[in-house]
Amino acid sequence: MRRSPQTGQSQMTQSSDQRIIVTGGAGFIGSNTVARLLAEGRRVTVIDDLSRPGSEINLQWLQSLGDFDFRRVDLRDADATARAVGDGADLEAVIHLAGQVAVTTSLVDPRADFEANALGTLNVLEAVRATGGRPVILFASTNKVYGGLEWVDLTERETRWESTSHPRGLDESAPLDFHSPYGCSKGAADQYIRDYGRCYGLPTVVLRQSCIMGPRQFGVEDQGWVAWFLIAAMRGHRVTVFGDGKQVRDLLWVEDLVDLYLRLIARGEEVAGEIFNVGGGAERTLSLLELLSKIETLRGAPLDHGFSEPRTGDQRWFVADTTRLAERVGWRPTRTVDEAIDALWGWLRDHRQIIETGIDGLPSRSRVR
Repeated sequence: MRRSPQTGQSQMTQSSDQRIIVTGGAGFIGSNTVARLLAEGRRVTVIDDLSRPGSEINLQWLQSLGDFDFRRVDLRDADATARAVGDGADLEAVIHLAGQVAVTTSLVDPRADFEANALGTLNVLEAVRATGGRPVILFASTNKVYGGLEWVDLTERETRWESTSHPRGLDESAPLDFHSPYGCSKGAADQYIRDYGRCYGLPTVVLRQSCIMGPRQFGVEDQGWVAWFLIAAMRGHRVTVFGDGKQVRDLLWVEDLVDLYLRLIARGEEVAGEIFNVGGGAERTLSLLELLSKIETLRGAPLDHGFSEPRTGDQRWFVADTTRLAERVGWRPTRTVDEAIDALWGWLRDHRQIIETGIDGLPSRSRVR
């Protein structure tokens, strides 16, 4: 038996001669995924260029948990990507998480965004195809492939926007409508993943993910909004709310997401070619204003904040309808919004020293906007 580094729960140790690749394995979602795989005795190859703030800290943490193969590779380099993937004879799955993650960054440098997301994904697919194997390929796409969702009927409430036309959230039949270079690059990668399943017979699965939260999330203003607000609250940092603060997202605890990844790998042939919307669903939603209220309760004082104009590509509302996932693989989220926020707040306080060392991009007391 081994104890999970995230949950503390004992679990049966699994062993396998097969290998799982996690691209972006030193990032927030990636490090939580790799930790679970190590706890289950799996062979893991981590591919990461360590460009994300906090990734080197996450890598050091993972190295304290067990042995794995680490390759520092920029996925824009096709030859280096192919070498990192290897011959594929022992390859069970590829969990492709690496990429540029922020709409705002994509607006500043759309070429770099395209190369990281679209070209990087194509290089991963080509490297896998060249092996001649059939590993399950999971791709972390995004709700941003649906664009601004201006066509969704919304009703304004005191603290949030609500959809009258989609009370259970948005399902996978919603039309693609890329809005922002980030939406375009992730959408292109999304469709490449799907088409390589159809054209080359690879068992691919596209996961259009909503807002994920959990430990080891070093949120910055451009991405990871719950962690960003909580870190700011912990450090007494002023934050900016873009828009009216009534924007709504569904929140999913990262351990629930990792559970889904493992379930999908186990059923790879059964779900090959599928696309799923992934999030906390209609029962796990939160607006920015509601988060500010929760933070006030947590810290016993309001979080200093101001308002600014909405940003390009922002959605007033997105909630994932996860009905299809429940029906196809029996997966449902477990942790509530309140439980998730309390847990992340506790993790950040327990790891305050990491935050205080000044990871680039994190709020500090000297940076007031």
